[in-house]
Amino acid sequence: MVETFGGTKLHVGDIVVIVGYFAFVLFVGLWTSRQNRGSAGGYFLAGRNMHWIPVGASLFASNIGSLHFVGLAGSGAAAGISIANYELNAMLVLVLLAYIFLPVYIASGIFTMPQYLQRRFGGQRIQIFLSVLTLLMYIFTKISADLYAGIIFIEQSLNWDMYGAVSLLLGIAAIFTITGGLTAVIWTDLIQTIIMLVGATVLMIRAFVEVGGFNAMVEKYPNAIPESLLKSNGTCGYPRDDFMHLFRDPLSSDLPWPGILGLTINSIWYWCSDQVIVQRALAAKNFTHAKCGTLLCGFMKVLPLFMLVFPGMIARILFKDTVGCADPLECEKICGSSKGCTNIAYPTLVIELLPAGARGMMLAVMLAALMSSLTSIFNSSSTIFAMDIWTHIRKKASELEVMIVGRVFVIVLVLVSIIWIPVLKASQGTQLYVYVQEVASFLQPPICAIFVLGIFWERLNEKGAFFGLLIGFVTGIIRFAIQYSFKTPDCGSPEPDPTPDLVKNFHYLYFSIFLCALTALSAAVISLITKPLDSRCLQRLTWQTRNSNKKRLNIEDWLAGRTDSVKDIVEAEMNKVLANDGLTSMALSEDSKEVMELKENKYEPDQRVESKVSCPRHVCNWIWGIDSASRARLVNQKMDECDMISIEELPKYRILTGILSGVLISTAVFLYGFFH
Repeated sequence: MVETFGGTKLHVGDIVVIVGYFAFVLFVGLWTSRQNRGSAGGYFLAGRNMHWIPVGASLFASNIGSLHFVGLAGSGAAAGISIANYELNAMLVLVLLAYIFLPVYIASGIFTMPQYLQRRFGGQRIQIFLSVLTLLMYIFTKISADLYAGIIFIEQSLNWDMYGAVSLLLGIAAIFTITGGLTAVIWTDLIQTIIMLVGATVLMIRAFVEVGGFNAMVEKYPNAIPESLLKSNGTCGYPRDDFMHLFRDPLSSDLPWPGILGLTINSIWYWCSDQVIVQRALAAKNFTHAKCGTLLCGFMKVLPLFMLVFPGMIARILFKDTVGCADPLECEKICGSSKGCTNIAYPTLVIELLPAGARGMMLAVMLAALMSSLTSIFNSSSTIFAMDIWTHIRKKASELEVMIVGRVFVIVLVLVSIIWIPVLKASQGTQLYVYVQEVASFLQPPICAIFVLGIFWERLNEKGAFFGLLIGFVTGIIRFAIQYSFKTPDCGSPEPDPTPDLVKNFHYLYFSIFLCALTALSAAVISLITKPLDSRCLQRLTWQTRNSNKKRLNIEDWLAGRTDSVKDIVEAEMNKVLANDGLTSMALSEDSKEVMELKENKYEPDQRVESKVSCPRHVCNWIWGIDSASRARLVNQKMDECDMISIEELPKYRILTGILSGVLISTAVFLYGFFH
């Protein structure tokens, strides 16, 4: 029997550990954030100075949140190992990020994904369109799902209602995000990754010992049938026969093997063009560190299969009447969902198998994983909104205004996400992770198509990219609206399913393939019948030109008929170049002469300008991260962004990363072959 504290399922020692852990993480985050917070650039971007180990750890921690603890373990309990396709596929896609996408991003000198598209195609509409679409995906697939996963943890351990749980989660995340920055997020990700891996490993070992080992798990899983189901004549709730296979029937399975192509399309968007992920890789001090950090994350992606999916299957075996419940009325009593309770698999393992203290630490780690994901998403969302949307609405906005707007926007995101949680809870069924992948298949493929075409096909122009995105977005939204306009009846219910047959029979991964092809075809046709871009505007913005040393002609100047060299444009019209780079909000209204003077005088970011400020203003500046040298920091940072960035590597490091990439690919192929 689990000891309780204050009506919860936790011992007093667990509470102490949880509170102490979060206090420690918050302290470390605030301390590290002070080193790089003198400007909006420091808050949003963190510069390019991170070592490959924290970069790789941050990539992994930003990806593995409470959604994975709940979703992967829940899907493992519900359907076996097929959900691990997403993790193994990511190992291969991360190699694409390291060798295909990162060289172009780094060489082009960009910091955000909408910024890359603005430089690649010109204009503002595609940058703003992608920014809005990205924020929508964050709401429907990241923030709301992560919050719901956190709610499940807290409901199971603390017996709080949904809104009490949300208040606790958002309170901690908001404090950390508003007072911290990307540097704080990356360093605390490193700490949390270490503790997360240690805690998950201990629980995995404990679970395998409890069930009798790997072979015992395989033998017992098919018989993990709840007593209520054995006493009835129902057909719902039985384990799948193909529970140990990654490749499943292409017509009737939950994850058909040809759908892996659609899964790959979604993964390319997530790992290679999502701001939350790519932002961490771009924070590395050079290309070699970025590549090594990416490969480190790739090796770590083998762990969720063993640490989350298999324990989820074990949870169904050990707690078949709760985790594996099939009767809608019983499930409603157990977990508040009539569609099943597999989502409580991992929290149940933590509460029932771990001793006091260790249980509190593991719950703290799971909630910290949620905090890590939320703060990463909040930071990236505020970056996109402040730098890619607000700067077009308020072209002369001051730096302080941009920082405040970016942080206030986090509150807007949270409110919208909370509103969506009841819809998610009512419609996502028993597998939270499947819900996320469904929505991703409706929104992500158009962006994936445009990024891939933009990098590899120089003929793609702004009109083709924009209207291709628009056509894909409208098509995906139609499917999204239809999918969630109808409530699917519980398994075994005599009520008919009102969802149209075309939607029911068109698997979401197949739809992802269709949507990507439709977007690519539309973009290609429109580009071919409209005016191509000048090749001088594409230097270091495509795969073919990533190593170019030629000066890049600003695309806006080319469209306006100005064909001077970039150097002349920078010397004469610095503000205009900065505006075209999409960072007008950070220019603080300096004129070109002042910028050039600061460059000539080599003003160092660490120099302090003494000034007397009132005590209230000093406190306000500390909270918002503003100091007297921030203005010069911004100027220097922007001058660096105007220069090309080298992607050359030392031969020994190129060979080493090549060997590591080969080992990573071989590991993924072996696992696919072993569990096919």
